Amino acid sequence: MSLTPGNSTNGDIHRNAYWSLPPDDLFSQFHSGKQGLTSAEAAERLRHFGPNSLKDENRWSALRIFLSQFESPLVLILVAAAAISIVVGEWREAIIISLIVLASCILSFYQEYSASVAVEKLKERIGFKARVRRDGKFVSIAAAEVVPGDIVAVSAGDLIPADAILISATDLFVSQSALTGETFPVEKRPGELPADTALANRASMLFTGASVRSGMGEAIVVETGVETEFGKITAHLQEEAPETDFARGIRRFGYLMTRVALIMVVVIFAGNILLQRPLVDSLLFSLAIAVGITPELLPAIVSLTLSSGARRMATGGVIVRRLASIENLGSMNLLCTDKTGTLTEGVVSLDRVEGPLDGAPDGLLRLATLNARLQNGMANPLDGAIDKAATAAAIQTDPSSKIGEIPYDFVRKRLSVIVRDGDGDLLIAKGALANILEVSTHVMHAGELKALDDEVRAALAKRYADWSSEGFRVLGIATRRFAPSRERYGHDDETGLAFAGFLLFSDPPKNGIAKTLAAMAEREVKVKVISGDNRFVAAHLARTIGLPSAHILTGEELSKLTDEALAARAVRTDLFVEIDPNQKQRIVAALRGRGHVVGYLGDGINDAPALHEADIGISVEGAADVAQQAADMVLVDKSLDVLLEGIDNGRRTFANTMKYVSCAISSNFGNMISMSFASFLLPFQPLLAKQILLNNFLADIPSMAIAGDNVDPAAVMHPQRWNIAYVQRFMIVFGLISTLFDFLTFGFLLALTGEHAAIFQTGWFVESLITQLLTVLVIRTRAPFFRSRPGRWLLLSTLVVSALAVALPYLPGSEWFGFVHLPAGVLVGLTGITFAYLASTEIAKHWFFSKPHDRLFHRKRRRGNTMPGLSDRNRR
Repeated sequence: MSLTPGNSTNGDIHRNAYWSLPPDDLFSQFHSGKQGLTSAEAAERLRHFGPNSLKDENRWSALRIFLSQFESPLVLILVAAAAISIVVGEWREAIIISLIVLASCILSFYQEYSASVAVEKLKERIGFKARVRRDGKFVSIAAAEVVPGDIVAVSAGDLIPADAILISATDLFVSQSALTGETFPVEKRPGELPADTALANRASMLFTGASVRSGMGEAIVVETGVETEFGKITAHLQEEAPETDFARGIRRFGYLMTRVALIMVVVIFAGNILLQRPLVDSLLFSLAIAVGITPELLPAIVSLTLSSGARRMATGGVIVRRLASIENLGSMNLLCTDKTGTLTEGVVSLDRVEGPLDGAPDGLLRLATLNARLQNGMANPLDGAIDKAATAAAIQTDPSSKIGEIPYDFVRKRLSVIVRDGDGDLLIAKGALANILEVSTHVMHAGELKALDDEVRAALAKRYADWSSEGFRVLGIATRRFAPSRERYGHDDETGLAFAGFLLFSDPPKNGIAKTLAAMAEREVKVKVISGDNRFVAAHLARTIGLPSAHILTGEELSKLTDEALAARAVRTDLFVEIDPNQKQRIVAALRGRGHVVGYLGDGINDAPALHEADIGISVEGAADVAQQAADMVLVDKSLDVLLEGIDNGRRTFANTMKYVSCAISSNFGNMISMSFASFLLPFQPLLAKQILLNNFLADIPSMAIAGDNVDPAAVMHPQRWNIAYVQRFMIVFGLISTLFDFLTFGFLLALTGEHAAIFQTGWFVESLITQLLTVLVIRTRAPFFRSRPGRWLLLSTLVVSALAVALPYLPGSEWFGFVHLPAGVLVGLTGITFAYLASTEIAKHWFFSKPHDRLFHRKRRRGNTMPGLSDRNRR
C-alpha cells in the first residue's frame, strides 16, 4: 500500500523494504515530512487506500446469512421431500411444505441478522485511537483513519495502529509476540537496516497490533489495513473466539437432539412401511417428526438472546465486545479489581508535600510539577493532581527547558525528566518510594545534603508507613545535578540521587461503594483487591468500605510461592498488595484453577495479560488501548454499580436462553415421542406431515420474544452455569408429564370421535399447539406462574398464536391442511385436558425445584462451583 514503489535491493521479495531507507527518502516517497500530513491530504489518502482495518471474515452479508439458513440438513431434507411430493403428483403437499420451510427460514434469518446488526453497532462504539500529526500538530483520531504518510506518536500503553518506520525513539520497548512469538518486549530504535533483515530483527519498524510497553517514539506510517504484516497473516488465518462452557453445552445438547431425531426418522419410517402405510406419507410423516423434535431455532435463539442482552447492557453502560462473554458474566462468582476509580472516586488530589524529615521544603512542588508536566508518557491521575496543585499555586514551567527523559517502566517504577537549570542539567526522578530510595545516596535536609544512612532510612520508612496507614498514597522525589555537556541520559544516570521529599495523594472511597459491595455479596460475587499499593493503604481502604482485610498477600511473598501453593493461598486471601504487573495473571490463573469463574477489571497496560487470563476481562473507556482490546467488555464508567447491572443482565440472558431449552425438552419433546408411538398404534397418522410442520412453525413464533422476557429477581441472585444433569432431569420429568397427557388426549378423542381421522388430527393439532404455547408461561419461572409477569411481547404473541390455533379449523383454506370443524363436545373436553395439563405442570414444577437434588445443585455452586465443565478453560 505504498504511494510509490519502494527501492528493490533484493528482488520482489523486498520490493517495499522501508526499513532500509533513511528518513528523508521515506518522507520523499510518501510525500510527507516531520510535520505530517494536512487534513486534506489525509482525507484524500483515506478515500484512496480505504480504512485502516482488517477485513472482518466473521461478518456475513444479509444474503449470506439468509442462504445459510438452507444449509441445515433438516431443511435440505424437507426441500427434498417437497421435490418428491411434486414427482408423485402431490402438488398441494409440496406447496405447503415449501411455504412452511421458507417461512421458518425467514424467521430464523430475521433473528440471526438482527443479532448480527446489533453486535456490529456495539462494536462501532469501541475502537482504539491513534495520535497523529495533522496540520502540524498532534491530534487523536480513530485508528481506522490512519493513512500511509501519517506521522504517528506512540507511548506506553498504546497499540501500534499501522506498520511504521521509526524516526525518533526514547527507551522504546514493544511487545510483538502476536506477530513474532517473542516472549519479552524488544527495543525499537531508528536506523537503516539491510533490505533482507528478517521480520523479527527489524528494530526500526513498528508492527500493527504490537503494544508499547515503555518509552515513546514517532514513526512514519508505511502500510495500513490488510497490507500490514499482521493483516497478511489474518487474511489466511481466521481466529475463532473460544467456546464457553455454556456454548459447549448448548452445542452438545443440539447434537443429542439431532441424533435422537435421525434415529426416530429411521424407526418411524420403517415401522410405518411394515404396517403397509403409503410410502410418501410415511416418509413425510417421519421427516416432520424429526423437524418437530429438533430445536432448529436454538442457535438463532441463543444469538438473539445474547444480542438483546448486549443491547440492554449497553444502555446500562457496559459495551460487550464478545457476545459469548455474557454467558461467563452470568456465571462469575469472583471479581478481581484494582481500587483506584473502582472502590475509590478516582479523583486523585495532591493533599500536601512533605520534606524528607520534617516540614515542606521550598521548591518541592516545583520539582514535582516539572516532572509531571514535561513527561511525554502515559497521562495518569497522579500527574494530573500535581498539575492542578501547581496551577493553584501559580507555578509556571517552560517546556523548552526540557532536554531529556527516562520514561517510566514497571520494573524501575519511576520516571525521570531532565531540565536545563541555570548553568547545569537537573534530573528529577519521581516514583514509588522504595524505588526512589534504592537509587538515592543522600537526603536534602535544612538546605544541605545529608548521607542516607540506615538511621535516616528507618525514619523515612516510619513516616511512609504512618501516612500510608491513614490512607495516603505516597510517592518520592529525588534529584541529581549534571554538567551541561551530556547529550543523552539513560537508566545508568539514575544513581547517586538526593532524596528531596514526599508527595501525599488522597483518593476517597467512592460514594455508596459499601452498598454496592453488599449487593455483590448478595449475588454471591466475592471481590478481591489486586493493587500495587502497599498493605497499609489497601487495608485502610478495605476497612473503610467494609471489605475483609484479615488475609493479605504481598507481591514479595507471592513470588516465593509455587503455582500449587498460590492456588491454595489465593482463595483465602482478601487483599493482594504491592503486586508486580506480571503477578496479576498468576493470581487470576490460580483462582480459576480452584474452580472459580473469575472476572478481572483493569485499565492499564500491565493489566492485559490478566484480562486475557480471566473468564471475563473487563476494562473501561479511556483505558490503555492494549487493555481495551484484551477485554471482553468495556465499561463506559469505571464503576462497580455499572458492572453490577451488567452481572444482572448477564444472568437474565442466561435465564432466558434456558427458557427456550426448557420448552424444547418438555412439551415439544413429549409431543413428538407420543406422536411416534401413536403412529404405530392408530390405524391412521395422529397428525399429517404438513400439520406437524405448521404446528412447529407456529410454536416457534413466540420463541422470538423469549429474548426480551422478564426474569424473576431471584434468578439473578446466584451464578448460573450450564448443567447437563439438570437438563436431563428436566426433560425426563416434564417430557413424561407431556406424554401422559398426550395419551389421555388420544383416549378422549378416540372415545368421542371413534376412528374419524380428520377430527382426531384437528383436535390433537389444536390441543398440542396450545399446550406448547401456554406451557412456556408456566415453566418460564420457578414461582407460581400467576406471580411472575411475563414480558409483554411474549404474552401477546402467545395469546395471539393460541387464538389462531383455535380459529384455524374454521378459516378459509383450512382444508389444505386437512382440518375440519370440531364438535362442541370435543372443544370442551380439550379445554379441560389443557387446564389439567397446565395445573399438573405447575405442581410438578413446584416439586421439581424443591427436591433435594435441586438444593444440592445450588449448594455445590456456592461452595466452589463444582459443576460439569467447570474445569474447562476459556482461553483467548
